[in-house]
Amino acid sequence: MNAAGIELSDEASRLDIARIHGWLASSYWTPGIERAQVERQIAGSHCLGAYLADGTQVGFARVISDRASFAWLADVWVDESVRGQGLGRRMVGWFLDSPDYADIRRFMLATKDAHGVYARLGFTPLVRPDRLMEKLSGPFAAILEADS
Repeated sequence: MNAAGIELSDEASRLDIARIHGWLASSYWTPGIERAQVERQIAGSHCLGAYLADGTQVGFARVISDRASFAWLADVWVDESVRGQGLGRRMVGWFLDSPDYADIRRFMLATKDAHGVYARLGFTPLVRPDRLMEKLSGPFAAILEADS
């Protein structure tokens, strides 16, 4: 099946939380994340699932936003069984094209290895990196240090 035959839906009741937790716990950006934290993240975000015809979830992405001026794209995941078919770009495009985010002034994300994917969707390196700062929790800072 190609990505075009996969349904995208932001209906929260369809999300397979156990599957999403498994994906995120195995990711480089949230290794070992607790299920309770994934549940809190989902509860505070606009989430999108990608589904095969039989209802199996094969993709996930979420946006944290005030839906007025700022949005953060997070946790874009495509199951190995359907990778390489454009599903990740399709999910990100779904958010970028959504009327909910039409007036967003700044859409941001972080990636270790998918710069080219996001560049094709209009994302660029920071124009003014000297104006942005971050505060990392101890455990998250340790993850980033170990990954560098």
